[in-house]
Amino acid sequence: MLTIRRAEDRGHADHGWLDTWHTFSFSSYYDPAHMGCSNLRVINDDRIAPGGGFPTHGHEDMEIVTYVLDGALQHKDSMGNGSVIAAGDVQYMAAGRGVRHSEYNASSTEPVHLLQIWLVPNQQGVEPRYAQQAFSDAAKRNRLLLLVSPDGRQGSIATHQDALLYATRPDDGTAVTHQLAADREGYVHVARGSVRVNGAELDAGDGARLGAGEQFGIEGIAAGEVLLFDLP
Repeated sequence: MLTIRRAEDRGHADHGWLDTWHTFSFSSYYDPAHMGCSNLRVINDDRIAPGGGFPTHGHEDMEIVTYVLDGALQHKDSMGNGSVIAAGDVQYMAAGRGVRHSEYNASSTEPVHLLQIWLVPNQQGVEPRYAQQAFSDAAKRNRLLLLVSPDGRQGSIATHQDALLYATRPDDGTAVTHQLAADREGYVHVARGSVRVNGAELDAGDGARLGAGEQFGIEGIAAGEVLLFDLP
């Protein structure tokens, strides 16, 4: 059965430089009914104003995936990495035994829109690790493109967790499907536009959960872009 989480029902905070929506409990937003889905702990839908950003701060024992939708994000960390994450890029950090980093809008004139995703790792205290990879819109067109996996299969980024993260951009009227195994559940997040998931219309910011062994059917309606999580 599909359980829908509407965009307007998420947690929300507007700090001026940051307008953020929380699918699951995060920071000052707490809802015991929405603590995550399997090992998926955070989906934050962030818009950072020009010149704004997160000063240097630390993380431990979390798998952090950043998906940039529009604009660009400037990143620096204690592992010595410094990069600009552009629209279409996926950044991954294994925080492991500890990492410090900063994230700022790379533009002084345009906002940046991103999704930050946290997965609870399957092992703690690992060596921190960084990866960044571009995934084209064409590669997501009318198919599920694997972005993140536990073993780096199909050109995806390898993480310390048995979670599969896909992205798709179905043409309007075109559908893609994904069958969950009997021991796995799923979650979808609409990053932009509108889609129909198992017959239900979902708009940007909406999400939906599906039980083990069921099938997702995602049909494009209005330039939709969707992230799909296949989880243990």
